[in-house]
Amino acid sequence: MNLPGKARPSLESDHFHVIVIGGGINGVAIARECARAGRRTLLVEEHDFAAGTTSRSTRIIHGGLRYLEHGEIGLVRESLRARRTLLRKQPHLVHPLQFLLALDSNSRRSALSVRAGLWLYRRFGGSSLGSKPAEFEMKRLERWLDSGRRWSMFSYEDAQCEFPERLVAEWLVDAMQFGAVVRNHTRVLTVNVTHGRVRGVMLRDQLTGKEERVEATWVINATGPWADRLCQTSSINMKHPMVGGVRGSHIVLPLFAGAPSSALYTEATDGRPIFVIPWNEQVLVGTTEVPDAGDPAKAQPSSEEIDYLLSSLKKLLPKAKVQSENIRYSFAGVRPLPYSDDKDLGAISRHHILRDHKPDGASHMISVIGGKLTTATELARECARKIGIDTRKFEAVGVVGNDSLDPLLDQWVIEIAEAASVSESAARSIVEWHGKRAFEIANLAMSSAELRAPLCPHTEHIVAEAADAMANECAVTLADVLLRRVPVALGPCWSDACSREAAMRIAAAMHWNELQTAAELESFETERAAFLRKPARLNRTFEHAAD
Repeated sequence: MNLPGKARPSLESDHFHVIVIGGGINGVAIARECARAGRRTLLVEEHDFAAGTTSRSTRIIHGGLRYLEHGEIGLVRESLRARRTLLRKQPHLVHPLQFLLALDSNSRRSALSVRAGLWLYRRFGGSSLGSKPAEFEMKRLERWLDSGRRWSMFSYEDAQCEFPERLVAEWLVDAMQFGAVVRNHTRVLTVNVTHGRVRGVMLRDQLTGKEERVEATWVINATGPWADRLCQTSSINMKHPMVGGVRGSHIVLPLFAGAPSSALYTEATDGRPIFVIPWNEQVLVGTTEVPDAGDPAKAQPSSEEIDYLLSSLKKLLPKAKVQSENIRYSFAGVRPLPYSDDKDLGAISRHHILRDHKPDGASHMISVIGGKLTTATELARECARKIGIDTRKFEAVGVVGNDSLDPLLDQWVIEIAEAASVSESAARSIVEWHGKRAFEIANLAMSSAELRAPLCPHTEHIVAEAADAMANECAVTLADVLLRRVPVALGPCWSDACSREAAMRIAAAMHWNELQTAAELESFETERAAFLRKPARLNRTFEHAAD
């Protein structure tokens, strides 16, 4: 596969203290933690950073209210602490979000148990949104709920990260600034094990086809749902699988009359909890829980899952008249939950596990099982401690509160609009996705009108963001840019025309020739279509029955 980009220095026979395999949010967080501690670190990702499970999540930063039902109080407390930290350190990417819990009279959850759970949840997590927005939204939502059922409604606060791809990009830059070497589009062919201890890995650069042997003191397998496969290809034999893959599918709809402006947490047709969430000027509905032992890279929502989500939404908000043709696209990811024989997938612990492979004949290798967006930093620190890194000095570093950062973000918008000669709305779009690094993009945009141009007519995001992604955030392909570093292609107005326009504008800035531009555009459209699937026509019998 020949792709544009800078030639990357050879790693042949190089030695690293830590090689982290897998560039999702957990892998990037681990590499960042190890590099910050001064360990020579290599981060390797077969496709692109955040292209797997991270980009296929429900995109919420939460303590896990449902985990209280299964007695995982420690996990809830840890998650809520992590939520507070993310709200403070990444206020441009992680925002407080009001959640409404709507239960009808058929719910197996009693009002008393729900109130007790929410009291505990608030005690652990605190609250800053207040009650008035929730009261207003409750009254508005009541007009759209199924009037044939009696509803109990409760409010609580969690948070949303609309673009975890951007969070990964920021941590990736941090890791590189701390000295980490990073390689996306690089496949680990095998982990080399000699005399019961890992010695390194064999890599293949997907851009050039070149293979290299790299040495390591420690290897961290952070490949998520691919964790067992890496062990199999490396002849690391275990009695039982580590991962029990569970597919979670979502549907995305345009904003519709009656769509909640707060996040709605409710029960699906079978009593399972699902979310209806405002996201990226659209509505995100999910998720399902279906066992999936197939290739995680090929995970797609089944027609039954799409039926299930749409049916649940239609029964919840029948007056909204949402139909299958309204679905913009669907997507699915495989959660790398710990392997379990439990048939109740919802009861499987969401707490991560760090598997030491010494008993499997591969000392100095650790596999990361589970984890979630919210607790990636805590997982990374635990992993670092397991390989002998003292993380206490980093954990003690203070963070600035939201009250002082929000006005600062507003000031950045004004400064960047002036510096880059762009509108304040464009400057705000840049700040919201890039935080303090928006100043570097502004400096780049000053150099030419070509770089200040919008990526397409429907967005305020500019070509300079794409150029910066390729120069400083390891983006290699057009898909790396438009789906993950500057993810405008996830927006509500994106079309084939937008793809062509963005490709031409980025190509001009990056000096691609016509052949290169055409190849990049074709590759991008193929990847986007495989990720964001337009569902086939749903069963009409189902649709009429749900009306």
